[in-house]
Amino acid sequence: MNHHAIWAIYRVEMARTVRTLMQSVISPVISTSLYFVVFGAAIGSRIDQIDGVSYGAFIVPGLIMLSLLTQSISNASFGIYFPKFVGTIYELLSAPVSYAEIVIAYVGAAATKSAAIGLIILATSSLFVPLHIEHPFWMLAFLILTAVTFSLFGFIIGIWAGTFEQLQLVPLLIVTPLTFLGGSFYSIDMLPGIWRTITLFNPVVYLVSGFRWAFFGKADVSLGLSLGMTLAFLFACVAVIAWIFRTGYRLRT
Repeated sequence: MNHHAIWAIYRVEMARTVRTLMQSVISPVISTSLYFVVFGAAIGSRIDQIDGVSYGAFIVPGLIMLSLLTQSISNASFGIYFPKFVGTIYELLSAPVSYAEIVIAYVGAAATKSAAIGLIILATSSLFVPLHIEHPFWMLAFLILTAVTFSLFGFIIGIWAGTFEQLQLVPLLIVTPLTFLGGSFYSIDMLPGIWRTITLFNPVVYLVSGFRWAFFGKADVSLGLSLGMTLAFLFACVAVIAWIFRTGYRLRT
């Protein structure tokens, strides 16, 4: 494996974060603070605790997951779309770099940035509410696994997208609504029976539930199911990317 090529692409992608510091880091932190002001003050005054956890602390895993999903997709999709847009993708494809190395570099950089933002938001959240993480290993495991999985998903979107508008289409119209409806700011056990059943078809439920269990030891679904669903989506994304490179879908035209 050409580690120098991977490092070169990775370094370029990470350097772009510094050039876009306001959008990449500061903006998610400000958004998190606003969520605490709105949800913590408006809803927290009406809901004291959920499953024995204060409402302010309860929404922290959901806030981190919301930023993690959107940032992972955004970073990875733009990272691979921009070479397509300017035409340098052809140089990359003709270079002595394997497809696996291309994916590792772009997805690795996107996952690193989004995971770092997740940790920054965690630190920001601790300024608003007292936090105690019961299972720090599993918290980091879900953080990294989710960042990698949705960076792979973002990579697919970047290959598929034909315009900058299409890059925002899936995150805005699909991922963000699914995150809000996936128990990020409430327990799905609070829903009536039929709606709880429907909500279980939302894949984000399993991500949020597993991540919240790492914080508080409480979850809407079992840890094994959360981990299994996350891994299943990861392998599905890997399979789609393998098909894209095998067929040259939207890469050679």
